[in-house]
Amino acid sequence: MAKKRKDHVGTPATVALDRAGVSYTVHSYEHDPAASSYGLEAAAALGLDPACVLKTLLADVDGALVVAVVPVAGQLDLKGLAAAAGGKRATLADPALAERATGYVVGGISPFGQKRRHPAVVDRSALDFPVVYVSAGRRGVDLGVAPEDLVRLLEATTAGIGRPR
Repeated sequence: MAKKRKDHVGTPATVALDRAGVSYTVHSYEHDPAASSYGLEAAAALGLDPACVLKTLLADVDGALVVAVVPVAGQLDLKGLAAAAGGKRATLADPALAERATGYVVGGISPFGQKRRHPAVVDRSALDFPVVYVSAGRRGVDLGVAPEDLVRLLEATTAGIGRPR
């Protein structure tokens, strides 16, 4: 894994990673506002396998917000998330609520540096890669991190919460 860059983008996500002493890489691309999938756009623009590019979603599990991190190549399994979070029912959070709760805009929600810490579940497939890529907290910028650092910093549970499209 490359050393963290001193010329990073300065988002709450990079500040959180710097504070934790975690190495990461910054990967920028020209974001197309017309893109139908922010995550798949990032994977294509950066020439990465969509299985190692992760999207961060906010869900409501029995009335509590939970962060779900899954590959952009698939979808979130809401039943799997509910079970992993110890709940019965999960629904995706309203986008406006997700933005308020995280401090990020949809399409740029990073799992790191959110306004408030929420329980987190990372799809176990992330552990299959030496590096995974998550939003830096801004559309058009991703961060490469070790999946073990992702899980550790989020104090996340890992479970099979992703499913193919």
